[in-house]
Amino acid sequence: MAEDLVQATLTKLYVAWPAFQRADNPDGYVRRVLVNALIDEKRRVWRHRERSMAELPDVAGSTPSGAGDAGEAVKLALRELPPRMRAAVVFRYFYDLDVAATADALSCSEGNVKSQTARGLDRLRAALNSPTFLSQGATR
Repeated sequence: MAEDLVQATLTKLYVAWPAFQRADNPDGYVRRVLVNALIDEKRRVWRHRERSMAELPDVAGSTPSGAGDAGEAVKLALRELPPRMRAAVVFRYFYDLDVAATADALSCSEGNVKSQTARGLDRLRAALNSPTFLSQGATR
């Protein structure tokens, strides 16, 4: 999926090249195009049924090796967040952007980034510590 996302982003940049050249913040422009491409991709209904895996499982319904580690648990919990909240958390803590850069990338206010990030982290903590989530195969 990452390759598809990069290809879609590059295509959109190529089509809008004059606008990109006029942009005051080219990095922010590219980041915004990438976020929009991700949101567009997530909205596609057929994408929800499709799961890409590095290797095919031996038995239907089994998970690939390493699916139970903490990183996979965080990914599963992130998928439960709304798209804008997930984007704020990912930009702040995975891409290590500051509040201003995240607000620029998401085209919103800094206060919105702070509240979305705080709420997202609260939801992640609750999801990762819930017995229901832990019983679904994820481990702390």
